[in-house]
Amino acid sequence: MTHPPQTSYRRKPQNETPIDAIVQYISEFKSLSDAEIKGIRDNLKLRTFKKGTLLLREGQVSSLCYFILKGCVRQYYLIDGVERTTNFFTEGQPVTPYEGTFKKQPSKFYLSCVEDSTMSYGTPEDEAEMFAKFPQFELICRLATEEELGKSQNQLASFMLSSPEERYLNLLKTRPDLLDRVPQYQLASYIGVTPESLSRIRKRIMGGKRHGVFS
Repeated sequence: MTHPPQTSYRRKPQNETPIDAIVQYISEFKSLSDAEIKGIRDNLKLRTFKKGTLLLREGQVSSLCYFILKGCVRQYYLIDGVERTTNFFTEGQPVTPYEGTFKKQPSKFYLSCVEDSTMSYGTPEDEAEMFAKFPQFELICRLATEEELGKSQNQLASFMLSSPEERYLNLLKTRPDLLDRVPQYQLASYIGVTPESLSRIRKRIMGGKRHGVFS
């Protein structure tokens, strides 16, 4: 079975500052001038959230976008009282509830901090002000939005085409840090199985590695 290409997630270099992280992310789409980097520095807003903090609830209209500098945020839906995890966001990733933040529609999901997390944040009004000062940022924002949409589509396609064991193997390949950072019940929800089934999958994979089945 053929699966879509998977996205590799950026690891935070040692001694990286918040400005470094944001400039690195933006520069993947377009290089920045010294004036633009200064504009980011002058307008940077930072906040640290405690583990377990809910950034967004179902039914709430979001007014903020985030960029993770340190930590992990989980996206999940509450269906019949059961949490269904759909994504994890870590260092170097934006967290933008587009429907709520820009269309002012109530959220259908929750965003929760899995760890103590430090993020930059801003409102649509902050964004509009930056666009007015630095028109190139509007193009960068559009390119970044298209990139994140493509990642989400690939992730959904991979989920639909893969077995739970293949999803777990993909996590081992593309986001191994999550295995040590995220509770097992959340990982199980993310790949669409119970915690007990995840334990069995892990045991099979570990046994396969010992016998040379998995490299």
